[in-house]
Amino acid sequence: MTEFFDALETRDEAKREADQLTLLKKQLAHAKVNSAHYAKALADIDVDNFNSLSDLASLPLTRKSDLLQAQQDNPPFGGLNATAPSDLLRVFMSPGPIADPEGHADDWWRMGRAAYAAGLRKGDIVLNCFSYHHTPAGHMFETAAKAVGCAVYPGGVGQTDAQVAAIQHFGISAYVGTPDFLKVILDKAVELGADVSSLKKALVSGGPLFPSMREEYESRGIEVVQCFGTADLGLVSYETSAKEGMVVDENVILEIVRPGTGEPVADGEVGEIIVTMLTNTDYPLIRFGTGDMSAVLEGHCPTGRTNTRIKGWMGRADQRTKVKGMFVDPAQVDRVVKAHDDVTKMRLEITLVDNADVMTVKVETSAESDDLKATLENAIRTEIKLRGVIEFVEVGGLPNDGKVIDDQRSYD
Repeated sequence: MTEFFDALETRDEAKREADQLTLLKKQLAHAKVNSAHYAKALADIDVDNFNSLSDLASLPLTRKSDLLQAQQDNPPFGGLNATAPSDLLRVFMSPGPIADPEGHADDWWRMGRAAYAAGLRKGDIVLNCFSYHHTPAGHMFETAAKAVGCAVYPGGVGQTDAQVAAIQHFGISAYVGTPDFLKVILDKAVELGADVSSLKKALVSGGPLFPSMREEYESRGIEVVQCFGTADLGLVSYETSAKEGMVVDENVILEIVRPGTGEPVADGEVGEIIVTMLTNTDYPLIRFGTGDMSAVLEGHCPTGRTNTRIKGWMGRADQRTKVKGMFVDPAQVDRVVKAHDDVTKMRLEITLVDNADVMTVKVETSAESDDLKATLENAIRTEIKLRGVIEFVEVGGLPNDGKVIDDQRSYD
C-alpha cells in the first residue's frame, strides 16, 4: 500500500512550482470574472504577467478579520464567492459570525490528504467528534474519511457516555475531533470501566496539540497526528508519521508575511499565514490572511513528501483565538458588554488546566450580584457558544492594555 495520498506529494520543487503557477493564473482569471470582490480587488492585475509564484506578493491581501464587515455589507459571503449560494451544497455560519460555503466536489475541503497521512484507511471506522450543526467541521472530516474509504460514526460534540458506548459497540478504531475532547472520552471510559482499546489512531484539529497531550494518548496506545485548516480554506497543512512540523497541502500556496503587512518574511521567521486557493472555484480565496502565526521549517519531511513544511500553529496575529475548537472574536465580547449597562469592561482569559481549555470571563462592574452573574453566563453561552467562568472585578481593575482576549496558554 502506497505511503502517499497521491503523486502530487512527491513532486520535485520545479515541477510543483510550474504546476501551481498554471493553476494560479487560471484561478486569478476565474476569480476576476466570477467573484464580485475579486473583480474589484484584481481589476488592475494582468494575469498574463505572472511569471513566478513570488509575483503573488504584488496582490492585495484579503483578511479573515475583514470578512465579518464585508459579509454584513454584502451578504452572505461578502462577494468573495464565485458560485451562487443557491448552487452550493451547504452553507454554514461559523462563530463571529462568519458565513462559509461548501460546494459539490468530493472532499471539497481536501481533508482526505490529512486523513491519509494520519493512517486512516479502508477498514477503519472513524468516530467524528466535530459538530455537524451550523459550522462545517463535522462535514469537513466526514468527507475526509470518505475520501480514504472509512466508515464514520457521527458522534458530534458532548454526550461522552454515548461516544464510549459507540466505540465499544462498533470497535471504532480512529478518532477525529479536537485534541482535548479525546481525553474527555478516554477518561469517561475509565470511569465507566469500558474497554475502548480498539481506538488506535487519531487526527486532531481545532486547537493546539500540546506535547503532554500527545504523550498521554500514546501511553494509551493511540497514535495522534494533527492538521491545520480553517472553515474558509479547508486543509492548509498536515502532520505526518514523522511528526516534524506540518507539510503544506498540495492545492494551496502558503506564504508567511510580517503581521499587519503583506510582505513575505525570510524562511524560519515567524509571521502570519497567508493562503491562496488553487483548485477551489466556488470560493477562490486569494492571499487570504488567516491571522494565524507560523514559520517555515527547513528541509523536507522524512516520509518523502517534498512540499514546504511549517512549524505548526504558533498563536494568533490578532486577539481572535480558538477555545475548545471554536473561534472567539473580540467583537463578540464587545456585543455582550454593550448589551449590559451594568458592565463597563470585559476580558476573556484563556488558560489550560489538565490539558483542557478553560475560559474565565473577567467582568468590571459596580453592580456585582448573583443575578448579573447568571445573566452574563447565559449571554456568553448564547453569543460565544461556550461556557465561561464569570469573575467580577471592581471598576478599573482590568489592565488598560487593549486586550479583550488574553490567551495565556503556552504553545511551546
